[in-house]
Amino acid sequence: MIDLRLIREDPDRVRASQRNRGEDVALVDALLSADERRRSSGTAFDELRSEQKSLGKLIPKASPEERTELLTRAEQLKADVKAADAAQDEADAETRNLLLRLGNLVHPDVPIGGEEDFVVLETHGTIRDFGAEGFEPKDHLELGEALGAIDMERGAKVSGSRFYYLTGVGALLELALVNAAIAQATEAGFTPMLTPTLVRPRAMEGTGFLGQAAEDVYHLDKDDQYLVGTSEVPLAAYHMDEIIDAEKLPLRYAGYSSCYRREAGTYGKDTRGIFRVHQFTKVEMFSYVDPAEAEAEHLRLLDWEKQWLTGLELPFQVIDVASGDLGASATRKYDCEAWIPTQGKYRELTSASNCGEFQARRLSVRMRDNRDGKKVMRPPATLNGTLCAVPRTIVAILENHQLADGSVRVPEVLRPYLGGREILEPVAK
Repeated sequence: MIDLRLIREDPDRVRASQRNRGEDVALVDALLSADERRRSSGTAFDELRSEQKSLGKLIPKASPEERTELLTRAEQLKADVKAADAAQDEADAETRNLLLRLGNLVHPDVPIGGEEDFVVLETHGTIRDFGAEGFEPKDHLELGEALGAIDMERGAKVSGSRFYYLTGVGALLELALVNAAIAQATEAGFTPMLTPTLVRPRAMEGTGFLGQAAEDVYHLDKDDQYLVGTSEVPLAAYHMDEIIDAEKLPLRYAGYSSCYRREAGTYGKDTRGIFRVHQFTKVEMFSYVDPAEAEAEHLRLLDWEKQWLTGLELPFQVIDVASGDLGASATRKYDCEAWIPTQGKYRELTSASNCGEFQARRLSVRMRDNRDGKKVMRPPATLNGTLCAVPRTIVAILENHQLADGSVRVPEVLRPYLGGREILEPVAK
């Protein structure tokens, strides 16, 4: 969440951020009002409690006539203190609830606008001219079915739409991608993690996924637990309610997990194949750093993503995501979008988000820092970056590395994880 002191001191900055996100600006004034009630009710409670204590000392020493009057006043004070305490609790709860509804402050350099208002920062690789090569490219599903790698029909039969089986070389390709991604992350200094996929409400709320993204989350009512849409959630909550010595930062984790998303609001969108599905696996990078290092770490995460996509020999572009398309926790986000030949456009494969202190405040993660010989407690910054969202990466590999006969060339970086295999061949029907 945003520091409440910053909201009091510079509410116009917060209003502008809400406006740029396309979110409710009036929320800021409602929060300031609740905070004022919280502070005034706290002051009233303290004053009444102080008077109550003083009165308690006077009663034993008072004369019979005075005692009657003091006891009457004591009864009234008891009721007033109880009412002030309740008012303080109510204002506290309202203030926190409103704070949790506020998105993170948008970075001043983020382009303003909606989903289509991003800015292209870089372009990498060469888009193949299939016409010049003499054949029409097939889409990933046609290729995957011919390779015996993807089975959508049985996925739908067993689980419903947007579910699938990866079979044969499809399953091997997923395992190769995961192992290669974890190897790269480990070499870069990340600690590999296999994370829970069921989390408690506080973990989901603390990472910012129960606000604007709540409709996309699977909730198990009986257990009051959530299925995660990314291992960012358990990685952010890993140090929940803990104090980290600043000397130990940065802490970097690479989480691998299954992920679940309802894909709410995407009816009729990307319904063919495995580009947009309800269940998938992903390797996610996550960093805890000193806030002063957050922007530099953000660029490092992006560089690791670029290294990964370059190793997979995929043409891609890097975009600066516009304010209205940021997640609630991100102050800035870069996406890497790979070229998908049969769609004739770039599509998101990875993203890297700088969340500043936003998640750490919500999850009560603090860093212990030495300043001028004094111990200072403050929130660290958290950042996350997708290294490999497996199904989308498979889509990009199949389409970009296909050959005229329907086989698919394996990028060199993956060959050691596929037994040295250079080509994925169609299976006999």
